[in-house]
Amino acid sequence: MSNEIPAIESVVQTYFDGLYEGDTKKLGAAFHEVSHLYSMGPGGVVDLPRAKWFEMVASRGSGKTKGLTRRDRIVSIDMSGPETAFVKVECQLPPRYFTDYLLLLKGNDGWKIVSKSFRADVRE
Repeated sequence: MSNEIPAIESVVQTYFDGLYEGDTKKLGAAFHEVSHLYSMGPGGVVDLPRAKWFEMVASRGSGKTKGLTRRDRIVSIDMSGPETAFVKVECQLPPRYFTDYLLLLKGNDGWKIVSKSFRADVRE
């Protein structure tokens, strides 16, 4: 299974690049078309489909165009089999600092993120 780590890291790097650059094509290469994002909101769990998230990404200024410092890293990768991986990452779009939990599945088209659960801390 360890031979899959570089492919998983590549998908996560594409995610980091797409997020920082505000590039939904790159994000689309990393996220499966049926993927969803989850977080806690004031009313409970927020379920955000990929297409809605892409609209949000496209409508806001990117970290790159704003000249924001880029700090993203893979904290851990856990594989439970040859087609399932759980990846914890940290990234930022100041003043928001994120911890993301990414679930990846490997299908015929390679590794894709199928689910993202995240927490954002706001620092002034």
